[in-house]
Amino acid sequence: MAYSTSITGGISELTAARALMSVGYEVSKPFVPEVYDLLIRDPNNGQTYTVQVKTMFVREDRNNALVVYTRKGDGKPYGSEVDYFVAVHGDKAYLFENTHQGEYWATEASASKRWIELTAVNEINEESNEAEAV
Repeated sequence: MAYSTSITGGISELTAARALMSVGYEVSKPFVPEVYDLLIRDPNNGQTYTVQVKTMFVREDRNNALVVYTRKGDGKPYGSEVDYFVAVHGDKAYLFENTHQGEYWATEASASKRWIELTAVNEINEESNEAEAV
């Protein structure tokens, strides 16, 4: 059986891919391990970008701030090999540019102002529930 961290990471990657696709991005996953998790093509400019998906968590010692650790296995922050991060917290996903920091954080109230919230995940859930109710 897979480690729980692998399962959590896999669920976050699926959530991120679903959120990105629901707002128009083309999403690909490499067949072999890479420093990035996903390749995305922007629907507006046609550019392709690398994305590292991270699971966000709440830090109680920071007034319940949403925190994303963005370090590689060797402890160093991701460099230019990753263009963007998608941080996942439950069904919410946030897209933000890699500025080569080891940690990003925001309050619940400021997260959607600092980062791009990929809200379509929740919209799809609402549409599915409405269709099932009919």
